[in-house]
Amino acid sequence: MSAAPEKTSALSHAVALAKSVVPPLHPAGRPFVAGGALATLLIRAKSRKLGVVVGLLTGWLAWFFREPVRVTPKRPGIAVAPADGAVSHVVEAAPPAELGLGSDPMLRISVFLSVFDVHVQRAPATGQVVRAVHVPGQFLSADLDEASEVNERVSVHVRSDDGHDLAVVQIAGLIARRIICSVADGEKVLAGQTYGLIRFGSRVDLYVPLGSRVLVEPGQRTVGGETVLAELAR
Repeated sequence: MSAAPEKTSALSHAVALAKSVVPPLHPAGRPFVAGGALATLLIRAKSRKLGVVVGLLTGWLAWFFREPVRVTPKRPGIAVAPADGAVSHVVEAAPPAELGLGSDPMLRISVFLSVFDVHVQRAPATGQVVRAVHVPGQFLSADLDEASEVNERVSVHVRSDDGHDLAVVQIAGLIARRIICSVADGEKVLAGQTYGLIRFGSRVDLYVPLGSRVLVEPGQRTVGGETVLAELAR
């Protein structure tokens, strides 16, 4: 009599396990994956081998647009990584002019994303979006230092709940030609919250106040929404 409930429990456990292993898909990727799945079915009816190739490409798209669940540190006075990738630069630099933060230098931590990294961007701290600005530009390789100033980008000024002014910049790269930013002026954001995405290979810069204690080094890998990049200056 108890066999059915046991089977249901086992199925529920299997579904929960699958959800914990397979990350969700970012909404921006759904049209690509749906189109790829349809193309796979249509092509496979005519050519099994070609259908397998298209199916693998569709699987790669689903993997590329993944949006894994992250556990964000809650302690105050920190800035978490806005993206997965490798730290490419830690330098003093003026914040993006379009945000109106002045010309005094801040600490800029640059994270380079390869095509193999998770490509969603996450808020570095809990606070309010003061301004979000799209700036047209070039498409130099995102690992070049000058890409911060000349490449296509979307700059976001976040004022944290504890009063810190931060800037996070999505930068297009040599292959990346599409930046998605889903927050607007005046919106509230939570640390680790997904707010955007770049396709396909790019860079994200985080500007923190001068005097902050940077906790990462160039070459170090970051996990968006989890890795603490800096303890912010008081």
